[in-house]
Amino acid sequence: MKKELISEYKQITEKIINNDKFQKTKEDLHHGSNKYEHLIRVSKCSFILGKIFKANIESVTKAALLHDFFFGSRKTKKENSYLNHPKTAAKNAKTYFNINKLEEDAIKSHMYHHVIIKKVLPFINRNEKAKVKDYKPNSKEGWIVCISDLIISIVETIRFELTYIVKLSFLIIISAISLRHFN
Repeated sequence: MKKELISEYKQITEKIINNDKFQKTKEDLHHGSNKYEHLIRVSKCSFILGKIFKANIESVTKAALLHDFFFGSRKTKKENSYLNHPKTAAKNAKTYFNINKLEEDAIKSHMYHHVIIKKVLPFINRNEKAKVKDYKPNSKEGWIVCISDLIISIVETIRFELTYIVKLSFLIIISAISLRHFN
């Protein structure tokens, strides 16, 4: 990014990123890394897409930075589940960062892609019920956060899976060589 864009991004995100509660997201695993890194990546992607599509840059960047602002795993607490965590994140964002309505709506709708996938493949997260209309983004900013999260999540997951496969393959090769050497 150019210096002026970096400066603008930092100005929007600095107070949130330096907040003690936000720093706790470094403790939670998310897509093969930690939630903090995921939130930073999604906010940078949203910032750039917001510039391209002439969105409210401050709102789209803040919403993206806070879209997964919940504590713990999505699997251990009901309020953090795949389809509940957007409400939890929005509630936390309101509590700690006084977000506006546009930002709140963008956070709450960021899992729209997952609801669509769930409609096509109903066996995914069977216990969770979702209505498409309840998750559909209501603004350009909401669509940008949703799309940015989808793009970054796919990249992170592929990177994590490939790294895992490479490490596993390496261990298998080393094990095979070791077994051969000792037999």
